Amino acid sequence: MNNYTDNASKKEYGHLLESAVYIVGAGPGDPDLLTVKAQKLLKRADVILFADSLIPEEILELCREDAEIIQTANKTLEEILPIMIERVRSHKKVVRLHSGDPSLYSAIHEQMQLLASSDIPFEVIPGISAFQAAAAKLKVELTVPGLVQTIILTRISGRTQVPPTEELASLAQHQASLCLYLSARHVASSQAKLLEHYPDDTLVAICYRIGWQDEKIMVVPLDKMADCTIEENLIRTTLYVISPALSESVGTRYSEGVAKRSHLYHPEHNHLFRSSLQ
Repeated sequence: MNNYTDNASKKEYGHLLESAVYIVGAGPGDPDLLTVKAQKLLKRADVILFADSLIPEEILELCREDAEIIQTANKTLEEILPIMIERVRSHKKVVRLHSGDPSLYSAIHEQMQLLASSDIPFEVIPGISAFQAAAAKLKVELTVPGLVQTIILTRISGRTQVPPTEELASLAQHQASLCLYLSARHVASSQAKLLEHYPDDTLVAICYRIGWQDEKIMVVPLDKMADCTIEENLIRTTLYVISPALSESVGTRYSEGVAKRSHLYHPEHNHLFRSSLQ
């Protein structure tokens, strides 16, 4: 941790160091992608409960040497919750470390309800989600003017069912930039549903363990999505990004006038802070 972060955590962050549960997004895996706020809390927390199957241990290097580290991959919520409650009531500062961003597929809803019903104060600290890290690695913007302006984050039904109105085939009708989580075990079904609406040559980025040292990113046509997943033996921790923005022909689309340049920095566009050059 650099001097700025260290000094800030000591001088400016004291008001957030009350005994409470801090639900922290650890990001996709790369410790450098932690928010500054997450780093400060990890450095100052008394207790850290982390999903060790989804979060690399390198992140724990930020923690105090005397911090209590509790792995939770083999624990149920009924086992985790009493630990958090007891530690807070013992005047401890507790970090509950989740992979990615807590707002997305993190199962924090029930945790927050139970903490609130037990009168345990808590705060949620956002993290970078895998789809954001994947776009950065791919050097792609998922909302290209004139081509695609919507991002859909979803999953296919598995043990956790998706509501009927959110079925993948229905969402695929939009042909948006679609980021598919938690679906590697059902990739053949996912591919079939996507092919109902996306052209079979639509590019798909198959992103395995983004942000980890052993990450893999493979870009294939949509009709090869299942084959590639099976060949690579990917069954978990895999994100699929299906998007017209991944197409190598985006450059030619610009010259053909299909995709348009963003207005934001165009010399003919004026706004509150800048006059048009025309």
